[in-house]
Amino acid sequence: MFMHNKRLQYTVRVAEPNPVLASFMLEQFGGPQGELAAAMRYFTQALGESDPGRKDMLFDIATEELSHLEIIGSIVAMLNKGIKGQLAEASLAEADLYAALNQGGDSHTQSLLYGGGPSLTNSSGVPWTAAYIDSIGDPTCDLRSNIAAESRAKIVYERLINLTDDPGVKDALTFLMTREIAHQKSFEKALYAIEPNFPPGKLPGKPEFADLYVNASQGDGDMEGSWNSGGKWQRLDDVEGGIPLDGGDGLASVTLSGEEEDAIEALTARTMSNPEADPMTGAELGEGGAMEDPEA
Repeated sequence: MFMHNKRLQYTVRVAEPNPVLASFMLEQFGGPQGELAAAMRYFTQALGESDPGRKDMLFDIATEELSHLEIIGSIVAMLNKGIKGQLAEASLAEADLYAALNQGGDSHTQSLLYGGGPSLTNSSGVPWTAAYIDSIGDPTCDLRSNIAAESRAKIVYERLINLTDDPGVKDALTFLMTREIAHQKSFEKALYAIEPNFPPGKLPGKPEFADLYVNASQGDGDMEGSWNSGGKWQRLDDVEGGIPLDGGDGLASVTLSGEEEDAIEALTARTMSNPEADPMTGAELGEGGAMEDPEA
């Protein structure tokens, strides 16, 4: 059961309305790195989680993300509050109202369609979608994905902070950005509390391939580091000469029944190209008619 406390987790103080800034803020309301996506990601993970510690953590963070959705939504609403009243009451002359609506970004859509309230869209007006939720149901995979999601959200908040000089908005955004750091720490602690946690899943990899680095992009800019060289890596520089890696012929094959082979042979014969053919094409006709025969 959820209960709503009418006080925000962090106070929102907006110095003055700014519909353009409001449209940018929607990135963290209904965007892929936003608070709704985070809340739904962690909430659904918690429902499927069997470990009591991780389940509790995921429910805690999912619920806090909903409070962050309320904070960012409140910022959007406050930034839109001026134009909301002016549009609803037609308190400005037509030209002034038109100019106020079209200040930039997606501000006109937010004002006309949503009355200045936060919409479940990103900053470009693209509707929120459950496709933003990338959970796979394995805790070592999902926790790594959660860490990355919190990292991406932090970067978006940093960019939003750089967009405004409003001290109250900066303060609230800095709080939200900082909570992304705290969540990263919780998720990473939970990940490393699973022993072992790498590689993800149950099945081990084949050792001869798990420690193999394939230097597939060669030329100027080739670099070596701990990610591709040293005692923990087998390095393949002669990529062409070293494949196929399994020692086979490197071709694709399948065992077919006699009936299937007959059908494939018939299909191949029916659709075979004639290498001697040189038909007139629509593209050539579009160039002005039949091309002149150079031997004519």
